[in-house]
Amino acid sequence: MKVAKKIDLDKLVTDPYVRELIRQEKERQRAFPPASNLRSTEVFWRDHQVWLQEQGYMLRSRYHADWVPSILSRDKDDIRKPLDAYSPRRPHILDARKIATGQFVMLKKILKTKHRHEVDIHEYLTTGDLASHPHNHCAPLYDVLESPYDENVVILVLPLYRMFDDPPFQTVGEVVDFCRQIFEGLRFIHQNHVAHRDCGYMNIMMDATDLYPDGFHPVCDIKDAAWSDTLAKHYTRTQTPVKYYFIDFGISCRFDPDDPEPRAFPRGAGDKTAPELSGMPMCPIDPFPTDVYYIGNVIRTNILTVYQGLDFVTPLVNDMVSVDPKKRPTMDEVVERFERIRYALPWWKLRARLWSSMEDGHPWMTFTLNCHIPTNLEIVDATIPRTLNLSFTDL
Repeated sequence: MKVAKKIDLDKLVTDPYVRELIRQEKERQRAFPPASNLRSTEVFWRDHQVWLQEQGYMLRSRYHADWVPSILSRDKDDIRKPLDAYSPRRPHILDARKIATGQFVMLKKILKTKHRHEVDIHEYLTTGDLASHPHNHCAPLYDVLESPYDENVVILVLPLYRMFDDPPFQTVGEVVDFCRQIFEGLRFIHQNHVAHRDCGYMNIMMDATDLYPDGFHPVCDIKDAAWSDTLAKHYTRTQTPVKYYFIDFGISCRFDPDDPEPRAFPRGAGDKTAPELSGMPMCPIDPFPTDVYYIGNVIRTNILTVYQGLDFVTPLVNDMVSVDPKKRPTMDEVVERFERIRYALPWWKLRARLWSSMEDGHPWMTFTLNCHIPTNLEIVDATIPRTLNLSFTDL
């Protein structure tokens, strides 16, 4: 059997710049033994750890210069993955704690040359009179930190949120409240002459502070904030209403209020299905109808295909995702139409339990209504709510 020869990169690579990168990487690997090796994308955070601590934010031990992986000193029979073994899911985003309060925050690394307007637009939407507007659903911006080591890097300090659909919705009313909030939130952004341009599934979040009375951990959000063996317990949204937020203004555009025909060149968003962006046209387009498509598609894809009994919102969503951008309603029209829909829903419909699209049969065909009746002290560990069956067979 032939044994593969070890390739010497130093002999194969002739480009001086690449050779220098290889040399630096070898030095880094010598400085950090394999057992404690960080991913290359994590080195940025390790190099900024002391400075971030001076700014009031503490990173996990994994990013401290003297870090020794805890797994090296653990019982070999302990198969649990330790906290310091987790690397971030997205390399430009990392959890931290605010030293003064102990609360979790999220740090987002931004390259100025790539996202030139993100900080300006985010600050514009979340400061001054706009910050306190009741329809403002833009995530607050706690701090903006200029890297002392790279003038092209800015670090945003943001709240710790959860995905908007985690834990799952349990009642029709919870979905209705979600739709109301994101509709009015995007209308607020548009009314202030900003097109988000990436308001898809990944950029709609939920402030779950009150939903999880003992908190949850940003590294693994099914665990409690203390990283114990206890799963994070939570209330339902019916018991403890939540607020939803838009995040990530990296490719957003702000327009002149007097511009009658706002246009912008397309940029790659998370949702690749907008018909007008098929093939990435090279001419400027009106980005506001595309925003309407994005949130309509969020509801179509992540709610209407997941749950039954929400047909009342289907016609509006179908209009929002129309192939022709000119046929889509504006956000003013979306909010107006949805308000009429919402006020027409009876109380028992709002309290009705959501049925998964995977369940057999339609809940309304049996004429049995499952109403969610929460108690003030109830904390749920599962996704099934407490229900009360009301039979209408004798009506």
